[in-house]
Amino acid sequence: MWKLRMVRQVERYLVTGATGLVGNNVVRRLLAAGHSVRVLTRPGGDPRPLAGLPLEIIPGDIRDRAAVELACEGVDIVIHAAGHVAIGWTEGALHRDINVQGTRHVAETARRRGARLVHVSSVNALGLGALDAPADEEHALPGIVPVPYVVTKRAADELVQEEIARGLWGVIVHPGTMFGPWDWRPSSGKMLLEVTRFALFAPVGSGSFGDVRDVAASVVAAAERGSPGRQYILAGHNLPLRRLWKQIAALVGKPGPRLPMGPIFRAIASPVCDVTTWLRRREGAANSAVLALSRQSHCFSSQRAQRELGYAIRPLEETLTDAWQWLQEHGYVTSARKR
Repeated sequence: MWKLRMVRQVERYLVTGATGLVGNNVVRRLLAAGHSVRVLTRPGGDPRPLAGLPLEIIPGDIRDRAAVELACEGVDIVIHAAGHVAIGWTEGALHRDINVQGTRHVAETARRRGARLVHVSSVNALGLGALDAPADEEHALPGIVPVPYVVTKRAADELVQEEIARGLWGVIVHPGTMFGPWDWRPSSGKMLLEVTRFALFAPVGSGSFGDVRDVAASVVAAAERGSPGRQYILAGHNLPLRRLWKQIAALVGKPGPRLPMGPIFRAIASPVCDVTTWLRRREGAANSAVLALSRQSHCFSSQRAQRELGYAIRPLEETLTDAWQWLQEHGYVTSARKR
């Protein structure tokens, strides 16, 4: 009697944002599973994230419709992880060009090509969630500080939903703050580096913190078995930022923050940051938008993704330890802080 043998299909993937934290982890996971991977990446960027990986590179930018059309040709699934992430009041035009117009190009092209789309958004696009009552995909609190990043990520989600209504097979995933390896820029790794320099003051807000490897696994799962039109939160451990910062400091044997960034601190620091931006004609990483967002509560439930995608949230200590080790191994940590 013949036995039917199920053979897993090798899918052809396009990943945008493949040099970023989420995109790079997704690419490596897909390759490890034996899938064919193509990436759309801007010429002249850092070559390290893709060095030595067996993939096809299409030079181009998601703001260029023709480049997106070329990159989408012949692929089964598009994972759209590209985006401009800068928390501040400036760069609004750049946020719109990349996060909104770029997403429009990707979503429209995926629909016309008949490719499935996983759009990587952010919990910030949903709104706020309380520490004692985390938000979910349908029930988030209003009032998040309307910085260009938040506004444009929300607009991008709406564009994807419009394309889904026109026939696109698409899902939207909403990661929280992620730590982990392959953070070449670095992105969230900057928080680790800054806190380990000893930050006296800590934010009073809270957030949801997870591992980018767990997020990447569920991004792929969303492509494989997500429900079309569905949104999935891929968050993590909900806790106050001050507690997180203390845990990061303890990881490297440094004293943690001792004082909160309360109203008096913000009343002084916010205008100082704004004046500094005006004088330098350039907004720094420490700015009034960051201060405003860091006092809010960004806590979310990942129960839907856990049920439907098998999303797993590993211990935060493991995540932070592995992220710190990766930063050390790749030269981001000075010798003074290694000791």
